[in-house]
Amino acid sequence: MTVREYSFATTAIHTGSHPDPATNAVIAPIGISTTFAQSEIGTSKYEYSRSGNDTRERFETAVAALERGKYGLAFASGSAVTATILESFRGGHIVSSHDVYGGTHRYMTKVAKHKGLETTFANLADPEVLRTLVRRDTKAVWVESPTNPTLSLVDIREITRIAKSINPQILIVVDNTFLSPYVSNPLTLGADIVIHSVTKYINGHSDVVMGALITNSETLYETFKFLQNANGAVPSPFDCFLAHRGLKTLALRAKAASDNALAIARYLESSPAVLSVTYPGLESHPQHHLTYKQHRLDAAGRPFSGGMISFRIKGGALAAEQFCYSTKLFTLAESLGGVESLLEIPARMTHAGLTEDERVSAGVYPDLIRVSVGIEDLEDLVWDIEQAFKKAKSAILEMSGGVKEQEVPEIDSGVGSEVSTNI
Repeated sequence: MTVREYSFATTAIHTGSHPDPATNAVIAPIGISTTFAQSEIGTSKYEYSRSGNDTRERFETAVAALERGKYGLAFASGSAVTATILESFRGGHIVSSHDVYGGTHRYMTKVAKHKGLETTFANLADPEVLRTLVRRDTKAVWVESPTNPTLSLVDIREITRIAKSINPQILIVVDNTFLSPYVSNPLTLGADIVIHSVTKYINGHSDVVMGALITNSETLYETFKFLQNANGAVPSPFDCFLAHRGLKTLALRAKAASDNALAIARYLESSPAVLSVTYPGLESHPQHHLTYKQHRLDAAGRPFSGGMISFRIKGGALAAEQFCYSTKLFTLAESLGGVESLLEIPARMTHAGLTEDERVSAGVYPDLIRVSVGIEDLEDLVWDIEQAFKKAKSAILEMSGGVKEQEVPEIDSGVGSEVSTNI
């Protein structure tokens, strides 16, 4: 009998979602018990809920399948995943993307460093740089693609090839949070470990804090499974239930967010109020060619590139601040990947823990705005950006008390009406 390999949405809906054997309920009940009866000593499937339970196992099975992996593990947060992986190295050295998530940078420099792990931060857009960075004690290469918040892409397959040619034992860790398993599957590109802040696209509704780790290596799985239980940074069954429910609509949400983001990035690129726009789906992105190698393609052969955009606004830090204060649909908040649109200023929010030199080195400038595009109607989102540009301009004029009109960027009020939802 031929076994069919299901496509993404089907896998998301059905994997780990078999009817409850006790009641035949299509949606299984949440297993909230902390302990489990043993008919004989040591015979129970689960012993203690920290070690495992049915609700968590269902989610772990599903998220592993979506990442094209054999093993999945859920944690209390994405940061708990980071801590678990770095702790497993027991010292040594790693190479990391220079503009990683601020929380990852914080853990590497202020926690892992005190445990004997040294990190070299570098721009990995050119994989060849690894040849000068890898040392004898290098344990891993830590990659974000796109990076947070400057949205630089990394050639995962090439990074893997070069690192493994130097030392086959080096692990390739890819944080796939910004794209989600719908857009990219780094394990198929050679990565050893893929991690997610489940809080973001996988859950997708801004109501769960959670993390996940996926691998094809049984050895790595057993190591991380032990640490998951030993450290106890596990999610509650209720959070696992919500995250599992969320990932069932991931295909729809990720596609809608990507389509919206591409249209908005093109609008921003045409706006006189913007210095520069970075979005992997734009032809102007310096690594746009990688999206055809690493991202899911639509029916027309165009790559999906996720819902994250970064842009630099004219007028400096003050303009960025006033723009963020002026939006009505884009909420000023940290996090990303929910159904609603968010925006933030990384230099003052998610990456405020870095020194000014570190931020500038990573391209995190005071006028940089990071946008998480949601799945609202496109025309409403474009209208909101347009009116925010106008309000920011007026606010700066009022505060400056005499700046010349031409010194403030003009906003083309007709652009919004021309944006097509088919872009």
